[in-house]
Amino acid sequence: MSILIIPAILSGMMMGAVYALVALGLTLIYGVLHIINFTHGSLLMLALYVVYFLNFHLGLDPYWVIPFVLPLFFVVGYCLQRGLIAPMSGGSEQNVLLITLAISLMIDNLALYFWTSNTRSVDIAYAYDTVEIFGALLPFGRVVAFVVALAAAPLVWAFMAFTRTGSAIRAVAIEKRGAELVGIDVNHTYAICFGIGTACVALAACLLLPTFYVTPQVGYTFVLVAFTTVVLGGMGSLPGALLAGLLLGIIESLCGLFLGESLGQIGIFLAFILILFFKPSGLFGKRAGA
Repeated sequence: MSILIIPAILSGMMMGAVYALVALGLTLIYGVLHIINFTHGSLLMLALYVVYFLNFHLGLDPYWVIPFVLPLFFVVGYCLQRGLIAPMSGGSEQNVLLITLAISLMIDNLALYFWTSNTRSVDIAYAYDTVEIFGALLPFGRVVAFVVALAAAPLVWAFMAFTRTGSAIRAVAIEKRGAELVGIDVNHTYAICFGIGTACVALAACLLLPTFYVTPQVGYTFVLVAFTTVVLGGMGSLPGALLAGLLLGIIESLCGLFLGESLGQIGIFLAFILILFFKPSGLFGKRAGA
């Protein structure tokens, strides 16, 4: 049995790192703007299509387009928050929820109209290559995704901890009015934070596509797990999102092994319920008033 369990755990960690990367952008946006961003899954889907068409029409490898796709989606996220979400919400968090939901529905339906519901995937030379780790043969693409996702998480943390922009983001997250009084442009900082969160899902798209697929509905596959990861790790906690993503990936893989692949995500939500029953604030969260 251990011959099957070890590869399942390693495979789960590979996928969990991508879950963590998607959740990283979501938890960053929540930690600063204190909103639930319903556009997250749709932007992931959009990024997957961009990477797919760059490969299909120009022959560009999904990994090599990362330097282009990340800044592109940072700009998309920045403009989306600064140009649509902020002006239309009028400062109301309830309005933000409705606006992001409306934008998500528009993106999904436009993708369905222009690109149909056909499943698309890239054809690359290393798609079926494997890497042996502890006796387990793992897809090369999953290993690359794991390494890059684990490297991205501390880079985001270092950016937040050691740069002036990161300090401004943390100041706005803690006390918006105080940040305004010391000269921080709060609206600009909000938009930067939204842009970074969107760039995280763009990076996830580049890492996913060599071993995954894209349809207009693919965002739903990840966004529910991403929301679960954010809550389980502790709302607004970057280390919590990383740890929770890895944990949920392992749980999903083991449940898929024992219950069947189609039932793998049942374990995610069972673990979510059990952990929050004993620790309602999440793994790294703080209780209200603490």
